[in-house]
Amino acid sequence: MRIILMTGKGGVGKTSVAAATGLQCAQKGYKTLVLSTDPAHSLADSFDQELSHEPRQIQDNLWGAELDALVELAENWGSVQKYITQVLQARGLEGVQAEELAILPGMDEIFGLVRMKRHYDEGEYDVLIVDSAPTGTALRLLSLPEVGGWYMRRFYKPLQGISVALRPLVEPLFKPIAGFSLPDREVMDAPYEFYEQIEALEKVLTDNNQTTVRLVMNPERMVIKESLRAHAYLSLYNVATDLVIANRILPDDVTDPFFLRWKEQQQQYKAEIHENFHPLPVKEVPLYSEEMCGMEALQRLRDTLYGDEDPSQVYYKENTIRVIQEEGIYRLELYLPGITKDKIQLSKTGDELNICIGNHRRNLVLPQALAALQPSGAKMEEDYLRIQFS
Repeated sequence: MRIILMTGKGGVGKTSVAAATGLQCAQKGYKTLVLSTDPAHSLADSFDQELSHEPRQIQDNLWGAELDALVELAENWGSVQKYITQVLQARGLEGVQAEELAILPGMDEIFGLVRMKRHYDEGEYDVLIVDSAPTGTALRLLSLPEVGGWYMRRFYKPLQGISVALRPLVEPLFKPIAGFSLPDREVMDAPYEFYEQIEALEKVLTDNNQTTVRLVMNPERMVIKESLRAHAYLSLYNVATDLVIANRILPDDVTDPFFLRWKEQQQQYKAEIHENFHPLPVKEVPLYSEEMCGMEALQRLRDTLYGDEDPSQVYYKENTIRVIQEEGIYRLELYLPGITKDKIQLSKTGDELNICIGNHRRNLVLPQALAALQPSGAKMEEDYLRIQFS
């Protein structure tokens, strides 16, 4: 199964791009599912059709779904939902409020991963396009396998054994005081079973021939900065980015003086997008005169984006950024084909690494692990600029 994750800052148009990509994949004959994991769903509005938690067919070869965390919790983690609801009710919350609050912070991200894993295991679709949450939430989702693995192995598994062993002894004293029971084995087993699914999904997410991320952005300073940071963090977790989509660019036929300054700024930011994300391919999409809602509008967006291309292809196969840790030393590797070291100048300002190559400047927003460190050496090897931090 080919998996494409669409992400970007909120409001940049990633849902429209995901829907248009799904249309093109379906037209190419691939059985395609577009899945929204954003808690604030807009995929149904984009297709202008009702969607639900389970996939619904939109047209030939195309299905859509919007993840409902409450349904996912009840279907796959029912014992945990009942226990959390019981605890909240014991604290005085009404039934409906308790059920709503049973979706603890972070569960949406976990359910998004589990849903992806389920579709991957079932193999019912050729292409899965994930309209993910804005970049901050999406990046937490991608870090869950690594972070969750440490937590589960070092902390949760020993606690699980202790809890199950002590429950018969402590329960008679605990329940009259607290008003609810201690978790039983079924409740304690559920999170670890989820972790095992997520850990298995990590191999899929980091297979760069199968799973890639596409960054959607507008030509605006704050959006570009967040997208650069997202690209660095994706690389930190070894998740490949294969395409950048610059959306809502004012077309040349807009000549009203009111937009003149805006167009000049967009030209500057477009150049920054091409330079800062080089050598990733960049597709440009104009600002349309109507909303991207409904099939006709999405078909125009699809044609602009892809023409006759197959959007399920991997547009770029090299990892443009790699972050490696060896014996307590971090190394940042940038893919710069055809560039010699004598043409490169490096400087660091705050959390940004400034790279000058001739007349071109690239500002790389560093992951937090590197932001507090200083570059201590650099060399070119096999088309990669390898920068050591200490």
